[in-house]
Amino acid sequence: VVTRDDVEESLKAIFQFVKDKEQLLKDLRSQIEETKQRISEKQRERDYWLEYKNVGSKIHAEKISSLEKDIEEVKDELQRTTEYYREALKAVREENEKLFDRHMKLLSEEALKNAVGYLDKNCRREIEENEWLKEEVKIYRKEESDLKASVQLLEEENTNLVAKLIDIKLQNLRI
Repeated sequence: VVTRDDVEESLKAIFQFVKDKEQLLKDLRSQIEETKQRISEKQRERDYWLEYKNVGSKIHAEKISSLEKDIEEVKDELQRTTEYYREALKAVREENEKLFDRHMKLLSEEALKNAVGYLDKNCRREIEENEWLKEEVKIYRKEESDLKASVQLLEEENTNLVAKLIDIKLQNLRI
């Protein structure tokens, strides 16, 4: 014998079962929708990379090739510029040495003429034998060595400035 309570319990169980199945169906639909969205997203990503593979990668490869050519041209230009400045510096050094030697020779001759011009024959002989003249020669030689040292320092400073100029130019070319 089935009672009313049994029927109600059975109906409640069936109702709960249907309700659970509907909830499960709803959850499955939600999961299906999320999966469709992920698939759509992955499809768009796949399409993007296929487009890049077919078109964009070729464009980038051309840009890379062009930039590599530019880098090689800049390196060649830097090498030519470096060689030019090296030769220019060498020429300037040689010219400075020639001018310095000429200037020192002229100064020595002028000093000798000035000193001899003020003296009579007796004094000239005395001076030739005098230690004072020897001291003057030492002083002039010291000045000569000082001038050579200052020229050397100026040449080194010029070399450093040219090196800095080349470094700056190289940095600007890299930028």
